[in-house]
Amino acid sequence: MRRSKSFLFLLLFFPAFLAAQCSSATPSTGTYAGANGPAQYLISMPSPSVCFNGNMVLFAHGYIPQGSPAGTWANELTLPDGTSLPALANKLGFGFAASGFSKDGLAILQGIQDTKSLTTVIRNKGISVHNYYIIGPSEGGLIATKSIEQDPSYTAGLSVCGPIGSFVKEIDYLGDIRVLFDYFFPGVLTTGTPGESAINIPPALMAGWNSTYEPAVVAALKANPLATLELVKTAQIPGGLSLANAADAITATLWYSVFATNDAHTTLGGNPYDNIARPYNGSLNDTRLNATVPRFAADQTAVSNMMSYETTGQPTRPLVTLHTTADPIAPFWHEILYSQKVKAEGASMELIEIPVLAYGHCNVTSGEANAALLLMLVKGPCRPDLGRSCGHEGNV
Repeated sequence: MRRSKSFLFLLLFFPAFLAAQCSSATPSTGTYAGANGPAQYLISMPSPSVCFNGNMVLFAHGYIPQGSPAGTWANELTLPDGTSLPALANKLGFGFAASGFSKDGLAILQGIQDTKSLTTVIRNKGISVHNYYIIGPSEGGLIATKSIEQDPSYTAGLSVCGPIGSFVKEIDYLGDIRVLFDYFFPGVLTTGTPGESAINIPPALMAGWNSTYEPAVVAALKANPLATLELVKTAQIPGGLSLANAADAITATLWYSVFATNDAHTTLGGNPYDNIARPYNGSLNDTRLNATVPRFAADQTAVSNMMSYETTGQPTRPLVTLHTTADPIAPFWHEILYSQKVKAEGASMELIEIPVLAYGHCNVTSGEANAALLLMLVKGPCRPDLGRSCGHEGNV
């Protein structure tokens, strides 16, 4: 039957009642068999146990570069303002589980499998779950979206600042920023290593990024504000309403060029970036820019493998997205592209997109995250208009 307004009112305010009584038990941690080997996990349950409402939130983390210390992924369980995501879910009566994945770097396919495998870990601990929800930021946002598209056993999903519109366009966007930076600021990201380029990152650049090369980028941008503006315009880097954001946006995107490029080549079976025929415009001399900017051709194996990372626009369950409008890493145009995909597939009823008028990647407040989480929880379980019964439809 249809939900009454009073039911929705109670659903929205019941969490506030729970928050006053429920906290988190000591988390359970360990490792389990993931898609590419051992994966760490964390399971946090409400306390006292009577608070548990039978529903579980699964968390897929964002990009962690290869070589990071073990457990780095767990840093994402806390929002910038200090809010604990497990505690937030537990206060609402939900269990919370997260996987460290069995692979760092580009791990979207592994993240989909490893997050789903958490359900086996949970079941083996004797925890009975009615509905599973999946949420994730950045790379985890793409994992959550593709999981909702592929797996109807999830009840609903939440994607925060994910590159969900087009994986190929995201690769090209980040690659364009690097080659355009090298054009406007030649030599700044050069280490002297033979064969180094925008698609072949030497270890020296990664090792010296924090101490040498990122400061050199910031200094170069400050010394030549005109070239900085040309770079922002030609690469179409979102910076919000303040030009002061330009240096942060450029260094943040270049970080992905430095730390993600080589792993992407290995994972995808070759270079996925292609700008051979791309025209650039917005500089003071576009003719010279297009004639001399570094050009690279993608390897066909990588191009083919990238198709597994693309979204279809066919969510099988409700999906809520939360995205800052001036995101320099995964620009807001991903939301527009994904909405167009969903509309073309006739699935618009399953999608709610929430824009956040702010600069930064995943720069959302705990209040905004809480509101999106509650909206996902309200939208997910009961959809009789789509032939779904209420309750237990998300059993895994």
